Amino acid sequence: MPIVTLTTDFGHSDYYVGAMKGAILRVAPTAQLIDISHQIPPQDILAAAFTLRHAACEFPPGTTHLAVVDPGVGTQRRPLAFKADDQTWVGPDNGLFSFILDRAEGSIHEIDRKDLCAPQQSSTFHGRDIFAPIAAHLCDGLDLSEIGPAITNPIRLNEISPHKSPDQIEGQIIHVDCFGNLVSNITASDIEPWESALRIRFGSHALSKIKKAYADVATGEPLALIGSANFLEISVNGGNAAQRFGLNRRAPIIIEKLP
Repeated sequence: MPIVTLTTDFGHSDYYVGAMKGAILRVAPTAQLIDISHQIPPQDILAAAFTLRHAACEFPPGTTHLAVVDPGVGTQRRPLAFKADDQTWVGPDNGLFSFILDRAEGSIHEIDRKDLCAPQQSSTFHGRDIFAPIAAHLCDGLDLSEIGPAITNPIRLNEISPHKSPDQIEGQIIHVDCFGNLVSNITASDIEPWESALRIRFGSHALSKIKKAYADVATGEPLALIGSANFLEISVNGGNAAQRFGLNRRAPIIIEKLP
């Protein structure tokens, strides 16, 4: 039974998610539909990219991931599909797949097969009329080469990678989870060579050690650690770091190498 996941900013109060699922099942009635999240903040491409990176990798080979966070719907932005990690990805070309594109296997294709999409297409609901039918056809065995021409310049978000110099890494907060943990775009491998002598600066605060677990500090104390996403995060044991420090996404976080 083929798996199709859905990630959107549609929420659950409207008909949008149900309509997309119906469009998939009309083409691929045996598909198993799995919701990753429909609570992405509206039009927040970075949040969707982060969610896809860390949830999709847990699915088995052959999964098709359909993602629609699409503030440019109805414009000239391209619809695309590609393979990475033995999985298929379908959605708008707006940076949504920035964490995934470097692992693309073969060509990235622009979707250009109107005959495979809805006969009448709304300019405001490509999720239902273009992406859902294409995802269904792909999960049902259609080859990527059949959906449209290959492209070489998909859009990538600048925020996903920190800026590195010999003695400093300039990153930023890219995610705040439901516990208020501040997740950066700095990976464990980025800081591993410096781990024994570094300073982590965020807002007007600084830390000098990377802990292994939240309980390595007293309740209410801040800490830095490598979280489950393998990114450096700032946390408060038993508390909310975002509220404690007044920081949110895109706030800078600086790693300094000490002598």
